[in-house]
Amino acid sequence: MKGLYCKLGETAAEAKFVIQETNVPSALGSNQVKVQVKACALSPLDIKLHEDLKFQRDLVPVGREIVGIVLQVGPKVTFFQPDDEVVGILPLDTAMSGLCYAVVINEHHLVQKPEKLSWVEAAGAIRDGLRAYTALHTLARMASGHTLLVLDGASPFGVLAIQLAHYHGVKVLASALSSEDQKFLEQLRPSIARVIGVWDSKVDLVDSCLEETGGLGVDIVMDSGVRLHEEEPEARCLLPYKHDIITLLGVGGHWVTTEQNLQLDPPDSRSLFLKAASLSFLNEEVWGASSARQGRYLHIMKDIVEKLSTGTLRPQLEDPVPLYDATVSMEMVQKKQVRKRLVIQL
Repeated sequence: MKGLYCKLGETAAEAKFVIQETNVPSALGSNQVKVQVKACALSPLDIKLHEDLKFQRDLVPVGREIVGIVLQVGPKVTFFQPDDEVVGILPLDTAMSGLCYAVVINEHHLVQKPEKLSWVEAAGAIRDGLRAYTALHTLARMASGHTLLVLDGASPFGVLAIQLAHYHGVKVLASALSSEDQKFLEQLRPSIARVIGVWDSKVDLVDSCLEETGGLGVDIVMDSGVRLHEEEPEARCLLPYKHDIITLLGVGGHWVTTEQNLQLDPPDSRSLFLKAASLSFLNEEVWGASSARQGRYLHIMKDIVEKLSTGTLRPQLEDPVPLYDATVSMEMVQKKQVRKRLVIQL
């Protein structure tokens, strides 16, 4: 049986993706489930996180968002039985690739897939849905009447965050990184209050947000990265500076960042203090770090798949690719040439 793995180099740029033979354990643990994988999503691999956690692996499994059919259950499994359709996220320390024909996973990392929900939508949206819930509910404490700014709103994560916010009665602003993204966001329903085309040098993000909110600023900002220096790679040139985000935050606002290397200077901290604003780092991997959070983690995933099945959340996904295209597809995802790819098992 074959799976997709990342062969680590001395630097992140030297990492390579390879198809590797692997075996599924023949005996299941007490709470383990064997799942035949029907579809798997490919998201960027955080190599630095694996290094920080010191997993000490030459080959890192790739493809953790899976959906499939239960083949076998361990003796103490209570949530599932054979032939159940399930969706879940393989834990960060897994030794198995989600692109294998079958995987073994603890039952507490899976939820039932609703019958109406397709394989592709389930695999493609489960992780971005979890990120959106973590950012808006757990970190920002979103509430009806708030104003939310989603930076890079056309990303798979951004789209689900916009839809989740609309469902809870939040006014949404979103930035677009290209003219194509802007057209896409302007066509979304329910409609976005304002689409800010930061790809146009004549458009100012801060001025647009303050104008839309009557000078009060937004209640929540969700970024897709922050520009740290004047000289940045071209792919990061459209990211906002941290000072811009702090400026457009309203009193008591929440800034949820994905920028792992963010540093605040004393004047930045002073500005946040004067606004009684808060800063949170978005890392959805924390849900698998503590057994005390398993109940809330499963509740979130169940709510995500339910909202997907009813059409409340409507992910924008590209056509899936077959397994033999997985290596090239993952290289494109890792280099950010595409945002996400889905692989189907034929």
